[in-house]
Amino acid sequence: MRPAHPTERAVGMEYYVTDSDGVGGRLREADDHFRVRELERFSTEPVDADADAYPHLVVRARLSGWDTNDFASRLSDALGVSRERVNWAGTKDKYAVTTQLFSIYGADPTNLPDVNGADLEVLGRAGRNLEFGDLAGNAFELVVSDAEHPENATEIADELHAFGGLEDGGADATDGDDGSSVSVGVPNFFGQQRFGSRRPVTHAVGLEIVRGDWAGAVMAYLGNPTDAEPESTQEARAFVQETRDWQAALERFPHRLRYERSLCHGLAEVDGEPGPEDFRAALERLPSNLQRLFVHAAQSYAFNLMLSERLERGLPFDEPVAGDVACFADTDAPAGLELPDTDRLQRVDERRVRSVRRHCERGRAFVTAPLVGTETELADGEQGEIERSVLDELNLEPADFDLPGEFHSTGTRRAILVRTALSLETDPLTLSFALPKGSYATVLCREFLKVDPLELG
Repeated sequence: MRPAHPTERAVGMEYYVTDSDGVGGRLREADDHFRVRELERFSTEPVDADADAYPHLVVRARLSGWDTNDFASRLSDALGVSRERVNWAGTKDKYAVTTQLFSIYGADPTNLPDVNGADLEVLGRAGRNLEFGDLAGNAFELVVSDAEHPENATEIADELHAFGGLEDGGADATDGDDGSSVSVGVPNFFGQQRFGSRRPVTHAVGLEIVRGDWAGAVMAYLGNPTDAEPESTQEARAFVQETRDWQAALERFPHRLRYERSLCHGLAEVDGEPGPEDFRAALERLPSNLQRLFVHAAQSYAFNLMLSERLERGLPFDEPVAGDVACFADTDAPAGLELPDTDRLQRVDERRVRSVRRHCERGRAFVTAPLVGTETELADGEQGEIERSVLDELNLEPADFDLPGEFHSTGTRRAILVRTALSLETDPLTLSFALPKGSYATVLCREFLKVDPLELG
């Protein structure tokens, strides 16, 4: 175990669990160096099925250079239908080659458009639209460009194999024609993207919201300039932080920063000095998904801190100790994918440690930590001490998440370990693996590269 990059430590990822030096390099040198394919669980009827009974046309799209939201808008425009008629199970990034499903209400397969950077395959029809729950996970194929020490990859994989509690062989255990394959495990951290890769402040905004400091939340978003931003943006943030002159700040923020401008515009309209309700109203001008993201990022930050503290105390991730809360595996997961079902929880007291440990060894159960919300019940034992100490440090408690509108969260729990079969290829160094939904490819890759998170994409 060794200290993480300072940028990662700022979002709660305090450690790498591997001691070996990284391979170096970077991801996403080109779009086709970052390939993602959805692992879905969504059944369809034949395309000639009754369109009244099955009004949703389901297509598989292979996209290059398309953000999911932008492609959905392009598709709806080309078909002449409302954007609300296009749905998907998971959002994918623009700088990648991605394969995912879309459902389109009322679409005729003969009217599908030709779109640059998109190959569409009609799968059939469905009686309902795609939803987030239809995504089980994602399969990745990632190329590491300009790796300085690719020979370190095997040793890192061996260390991750051991961390995952996997007993048989290391990276040389299963040799294929193109390289080696090994089962590995990593802490199920929330990756840097959750908080903002270049400007990780979403959790800071969320913490102020949960503490009821609406003005502090607005200023956390508007202020806090970073060196990764253009100089003009840094100056605008410094100006609003110093003056709180909303109208003058509005004129300084570039038009591309539409959310910052929206906040300034809302506050500039207030007669006199804005009060707490005015700052809250300004935040509520932002898109609902962004409002939720702020609170989710605060929960994610606390979760990362809990995992880091568990690492520091030397507690296992692959098996429970007395006081833990475990969840069981989703039995409908695609073959080879360990998918936790956090709706099926069990407290692990002294009597149950041995039986739950056996389930964990077989991939049938997982130790969890909380994404804190109003309905969160904290663990007991040493894990409970960790959870309470992190919340005390952040000056939070579950009742604080009883918030208005989109900011409200009941909370859930999340597995603390993610395991997968990893294939390693050389020339170029390529990592291929699958992860359950909600887990981050960069959290696995960071153990191999050990570089500035910006190089992970």
